[in-house]
Amino acid sequence: MDRFVFRDRHYYVKRDDLIDPLLSGNKYRKLYSLIQTPAETYHRIVSYGGTQSNAMLSIAALCQKKEWEFHYTSKPIPQYLKKKPTGNLKMALEMGMQLHEVTADDYEKEVGLLKSKAGDSSLFVPQGGADALAQTGIDQLAKEIHQWQLKNRIEKLNVVTPSGTGTTAYYLAAALPDVAVLTTHSVGDKAYLIQQMEVLGAKPVNLRILQNEKKHHFAKPYAEFFEIYRELKHAGIEFDLIYATHMWHTLLQHVESIEGTLLYVHSGGLIGNETMLDRYHHKGLC
Repeated sequence: MDRFVFRDRHYYVKRDDLIDPLLSGNKYRKLYSLIQTPAETYHRIVSYGGTQSNAMLSIAALCQKKEWEFHYTSKPIPQYLKKKPTGNLKMALEMGMQLHEVTADDYEKEVGLLKSKAGDSSLFVPQGGADALAQTGIDQLAKEIHQWQLKNRIEKLNVVTPSGTGTTAYYLAAALPDVAVLTTHSVGDKAYLIQQMEVLGAKPVNLRILQNEKKHHFAKPYAEFFEIYRELKHAGIEFDLIYATHMWHTLLQHVESIEGTLLYVHSGGLIGNETMLDRYHHKGLC
């Protein structure tokens, strides 16, 4: 837990990014129960999503350690990336991930069939690890936060975490009913995020979804995001360029109206900065 000063305001940062280079942040928490699972339990893990996904890389690293096969389905990847893989895709392939490309038209249908293809020795992991499987690790995170809160006698605590599927925010709020959990939607809009959460259950009343005053497209480079990334790094902590910069940009629009202590949960994903920085450079934004 680090004390962090950013734009003349004090925050605390839960340094989950320091757990492990490849299995860090919310991916470590989401995969915690699988990390504890004996290797002989499964033979194969099946998942899907984007080809620079942090979850994809974390699952690949886990499967390499457990000596499990890892089958991953994605939409077609560009020819230049096939010829010279970079970033998370390059590392996941080097760890033995078997990539299955399907056409954009067939993608949703194929994803729908993946779960049914998993057998007794295979496990289906939804995109981003958005599954009840994640609850064990996030409950452990909540326990660590609660113990820290009690030790430091913090009465009013706000826990901040970005959302893709909303799994981490949902389970944190459920496990910390006396704490305000603040998040924002990085993918889609607020209604889409709530829909994703409701797959897990009713949205906890202490879970607040902050709205950004400007609409941003997921994973697209924005000058304001790079500026926040640069400022945060200069202040002492590097964050990821997709989820964290969006979360900080949104949080700063609401921070004056938030009462109590602010604790940001660092969700890792720093390895993905390599390819994002290339995109920012290509667009002349850095």
